[in-house]
Parts: sequence; structure tokens; C-alpha cells
Amino acid sequence: MPTPQTKKKLNEAVRRLPHTPGVYLMKDRVGTVLYVGKAKDLKKRVSTYFQPSRKRQIAQPKVTAMIDLVHEVETIDVKTETEALLLEGRLIKEYKPKYNTDFTDNKQFLLVRVDVAAELPRFRLTRNRKDDGARYFGPFVHAALLRKTLAQMRLKFGILLGDARPVRLDDGRWVRYDDARAEIYRATEPVTVEEYHSFVDEACAFLEGKSREWLAKLKEQMAEAAEAREYERAAELRDQVQAMEATLEPARRFTRTTLPLPSAPDAAMEALQAALGLPTLPRHMECFDISHISGSFVVASMAYFADGRPDRARNRRYRIKGYVGNDDFRSMEEVVGRRYVRLRDEGKGFPDLVVIDGGQGQVHAAMKAFLYHGLEMPPLIGLAKKEETVIFADGREPLNLPHHDAGLRLLQRLRDEAHRLANGYNAELRSRRIRETILDEFEGLGPVRRKALLDHFGSLERLRKASPEDLQQVEGIGPKLAAALHAFLRREPSAEPTQKGNLSAPLRLH
Repeated sequence: MPTPQTKKKLNEAVRRLPHTPGVYLMKDRVGTVLYVGKAKDLKKRVSTYFQPSRKRQIAQPKVTAMIDLVHEVETIDVKTETEALLLEGRLIKEYKPKYNTDFTDNKQFLLVRVDVAAELPRFRLTRNRKDDGARYFGPFVHAALLRKTLAQMRLKFGILLGDARPVRLDDGRWVRYDDARAEIYRATEPVTVEEYHSFVDEACAFLEGKSREWLAKLKEQMAEAAEAREYERAAELRDQVQAMEATLEPARRFTRTTLPLPSAPDAAMEALQAALGLPTLPRHMECFDISHISGSFVVASMAYFADGRPDRARNRRYRIKGYVGNDDFRSMEEVVGRRYVRLRDEGKGFPDLVVIDGGQGQVHAAMKAFLYHGLEMPPLIGLAKKEETVIFADGREPLNLPHHDAGLRLLQRLRDEAHRLANGYNAELRSRRIRETILDEFEGLGPVRRKALLDHFGSLERLRKASPEDLQQVEGIGPKLAAALHAFLRREPSAEPTQKGNLSAPLRLH
């Protein structure tokens, strides 16, 4: 059962959730998914689980029992309620949560299957995707709307549905019989196989969302019918448009934004200890990362976690001093050596776990630092980004933990903190160097007045925007110097980063 402190943190995190559609995953203390649910409004839906209610306890004892096991809630933000439903089904099938009753059998959302290898491909509904050479579209959430859309597509594109009974004429062309009612495809004459395949291509393009002209025309017709007061016709067209839009909606890719609520750090550390075979609980962890731009502005970071959470006061940033150029291995060896030689000299203990951002090469470089300086090496691993593979310094086989594993997520948070720190420092150095380089080129400014200008305006961009009168507000800048500096800065192109440490900038090119 979660502690009162854990419950308090869960409630605080729930209050910060967005009012958007999404999916939520209830997890226990070791990260096992207990329940997956969907929501039209994440904040409203998730908050209902953590509001005391005698009525809920009586009516839903199973839910009450589950809530007593919850130590963490993870949410995934999507764009629409339909996308939430699709994602919910996929995650339930992936995790098979104990407390979910829906989607745990073999039931699937509907797909549209087109047997493109057939002489006359038909559009059929199915729930299973097979590797049989056919084309599949979907999944589609709304079965009734999908069937209505296919009926409209049959009339629009002239395609065959599963119940069609085509008949070959003597001249090799085809006509179709649906429900014992003779119809030709969409022309005034029967069609050839080649003509029919062109109809299939158009219909497939529509299901892929690549053909919106038809929808646009239907909307135009709907507006015209309404204007002409043909309300019954306008309503019919409106229903067609809504059915088609709802059918095509799941074809879009949704963006997953994970919003983790506070996890149980002890459980994550226990999971990590068990997975890595550590002798002690990893309460003190340090992670190293290298950042540079094509061998320039080479920096390193050391992110510190205490008891499963960031301790940013103990983070460290380093400039690589031992060489100039692009060599991640030498950089890693240098910074690891500097860190632990200093801890040894200061009589401080080493962490319970050292994490290196990188693969086998970076891990070997860190090991060399301990060997070269005669240091006793603590448990040391690498986390290779591509597959999130754990590399052991002691020679064990690489390990891939499940992506939802609480221990792996703890490692990822530690690694991401090291990324943030290294990238921010790299950007800061670049910004500083840009300022120094540009102002160095202006004759008549010494280091004292350069510093005074930057301290006064705060950034090169603000300095560029300053008028000659603004420049004269800085001590040591007279009218003549201000006019000359203003003209100089107006000529120089701006190259300063828009934001110090902006993680969206292409900082990591190694």
C-alpha cells in the first residue's frame, strides 16, 4: 500500500495534468502496469481515482483494491479521443494488465483488407492483419461509421465490397450485382480489369488520407443544400462527411508525450539493483556525458542522483583540457579521472553506481581512467542510446531491459539530466565565445569596458538593439565611442543562440 507521502505526491501531480485526451497507466511499486485506461480529459478522469468516495468503494471494490497498489501513474497525451481509444487497446494487449477486462481477448479493431493480387480486388473487413501480400488499412475504431464510409466509397469509386457478385461479359468486361440488383461500376458502360484497378488505386489513396477533394466537395454540396433550404439533403451530406472524417481520423500518426507522475524511487532503485546485480541499493549515482560541435567547444557533464532523484547542487560541468579535437573516448577518460581523483584526494566516497552515456568504447575509456590513477572502480555501466542497451564494465553480456522497467526509466532520467547539463554548458560557451569574438574586433574597447557593456545589457542581442544614447549609459562610453560602436554592431551579423542551453538546438553532433 502506498505511503501517505506517496499519495500526497500523486495527488499533487494529478493536479498538474492537462485537460487533454490521453491514456493513463497505473503502476505498482516495481513498475508493473496494473491498469490502462483512456480519457477525454486526463486531469478529470485520473483525479477521480484519488478522490475518497464511499460510493465508489461500495460499487467498485476492485478499483479500490487496485488504487491501494498504485505507486505511479504515467500518462500519454494524444490529440483526439479516438486516438486515445486506439492507443488504449494497443497498450492493453502489450502489457496485459491484471485489472483490465476489455481488450484482453483476441478482439481487434476493424481493418480494411484489399486483395491487390486478385483480378478484381475487393474491399473486405477483417480484424486480423496477415502477411499475405494484401494491403491493410486501419485500424478503425468506429465500425458502423466505417461500414457507412465503405458504402459511400462503393458508389463514389466503383469498388467491389465483400458481398459483391461481379459477372464477366462475353467481351471480357465486368458488371457487378449487389443484393440481386444489377449495377455497373460507376460508368455508363461495363469496365475492364485495368479500369477497375484504377478505381481501386483511388479508393486506397482515400483511405490513406491522401485524397481530400471528395470531402471538400461534399462539404460544398452540404452548404449549397442548406442555403437552398434542402435541409434533409444537407443533413444527409453532413452525416456522410462526419462518417468519413471519423473513419479517416485514426490514419493519422499521433504524437506521444509522456508525462510521468512522481514514481516510487525506492522501488525503481530496488528494480535497478536486481537487474544489474548491484551489491547495494544505488542511492548515489553519477552519469557522465560528452558534448561538442565537430570537435569544438568540447565539454563534459556529471549528473548526480541521490535516492532516485536529481540533486542538481551536486552536478558538475567540465571543459576538456587534455587535448584539442574530436575524441569522445579521450574526453571520457579525462573527465572520469578528474572526478574521482578529486574525490579520493578530498577523502570522499565514490557513488554506488557510475553510468556512462555510450557504448563499449566509452565504458572502456572510463575503466582506463580508474586503472591509470590506481583507483578502486565502483560498479560501472554504459547506457547505449540506440537500443538503450546496458554495457557492463565487468565483462558480463549486454542487457536490454523492458522499456517499461522502473530501473531502466531511472537510468534514462539520470542520462537525460546529464544530456541537459552538457548541452546547456556547450551552448553557454558558444554564446560566450561569440560575444568575445565580435567585441574583440572593435578597436577602442578594452576588457573592462567590454565586460561593463555585457553586464549592463545582459546579451549581445540587446546590445545590438541599443541606441547610441543607451550605450552612453555605460561608464566609460562617450558620445563618439557610442556612435562608432553602434554603427559597428549594426554591420555585424547576429550569431548568438536564441536561448542559452536550448535543447532544441542541434548541439549534439557526435
